[in-house]
Amino acid sequence: MRKEKENVFLRLPKIILNALLNLLKDDNEKYTDRSKYQLAKEVREVKVTVKRLIKDFFLISVGVLSAGFGLDGFLLPNEFIDGGATGISLLITAVTGYPLSLMLIIVNIPFIIIGLRVVGKEFAIKTAIGIAALAIAVATIPYPEITHDKLLTSVFGGFFLGLGIGMAMRGGGVIDGTEVLAITLSRRMGLTIGDVILVINVIIFSVAAYVLSIETALYSMLTYLSASKTVDFVIEGIEEYTGVTIISLKAMEVKKMIIEEMGRGVTVYKGERGFGKTGYSEGEVKIVYTVITRLEVSKLNLEIEKIDPNAFVIMTSIKDTKGGMIKKRSVPH
Repeated sequence: MRKEKENVFLRLPKIILNALLNLLKDDNEKYTDRSKYQLAKEVREVKVTVKRLIKDFFLISVGVLSAGFGLDGFLLPNEFIDGGATGISLLITAVTGYPLSLMLIIVNIPFIIIGLRVVGKEFAIKTAIGIAALAIAVATIPYPEITHDKLLTSVFGGFFLGLGIGMAMRGGGVIDGTEVLAITLSRRMGLTIGDVILVINVIIFSVAAYVLSIETALYSMLTYLSASKTVDFVIEGIEEYTGVTIISLKAMEVKKMIIEEMGRGVTVYKGERGFGKTGYSEGEVKIVYTVITRLEVSKLNLEIEKIDPNAFVIMTSIKDTKGGMIKKRSVPH
C-alpha cells in the first residue's frame, strides 16, 4: 500500500501536466493520440519557460532593491534627481512634497501603456510589476541615509540606481519607462533612441536648474552619467566581445590557428569572389567567423598577419552573446 502511494505521488506532476494539455487541445486531439516526442517537447518548453521566468523575476527583484537603495539612501534625502521617468518623479517630489512611491507609479503609467503597444504584453507586465515593487520598496523598506556629501551622493546614488535599472532590463522589463518612449518617438520622428533620450534629459535638467538650483542640476547630471554608465556595464557585461570575419585564401590555416592557438570556436561558410584589390575575380572563397574579447584582438591580428598578410579582416562590436562556444577553452600543448 505504501509503495502504491509513493508511485501515485511520483506520477502526480505527469498527471497534472496531461490534464492541462488535454484542456488546451480540441476534442479531436486527445492526449492518447500524442506521441512521446510531442509530449517531451512540450514538457521541455514548459520547463524552459518556468526557468526563464524565475530568473527574470529574480533579476527584477534584485534591481528593485538596488534602485530603492539608490533613491532612498542617496538621492531623495539630498533632493538630487536623475534622468528619465525616475528623474521626473524625483523632481515632482522635490517641488511638491508628494511621496516618491506615488510619483513613480503615476509618471510611469503612460510608459507601461506605450510598452504594451510597442514591445508586447509580457514586457508590459514585467515592467508594471517592477515599477510597483520599486514603489513599495521605497515606501516600506527603511533604507539608511548613507551620506550628505554631494559628490558621493551623485556618484553612488547613480551607481545603485543604474545597477537596479540594468538588472531589471536583464530580466526583460524596466523600472524607468523613458526607453520605451524613446523607441516610439524614434520610429515616428526618424531620430535615434540616443537622441530622443538626450532631448528628454536636457528638458528635465533644465527644469531642475530653474526650479531647484543650477548646482543641484549639475550634480544631478553627474548622477545621470553615473547611472547610465552602470546600466551599460550591467547590460553589456565585463567582457565586450568582438565578432571577426576573415576572408583569406588560407582560410583553413586561419581556422586551425584560431582553434589551436587561441582556443576559440569558429564558423566557416562559403562565399563568392567579387571585385577586390586585384580587380574582378570569380570563384568560391571560404570565410572564417569567430568571436573573441577585446583583449585578444591584437593577438589575432598578429597571427593572421603571419599566415596571410593579404587577408581581409572585418571587426564588429558585439554587446552580448548566447549559446555557442564563447568562453575560451584550454588549448592543449
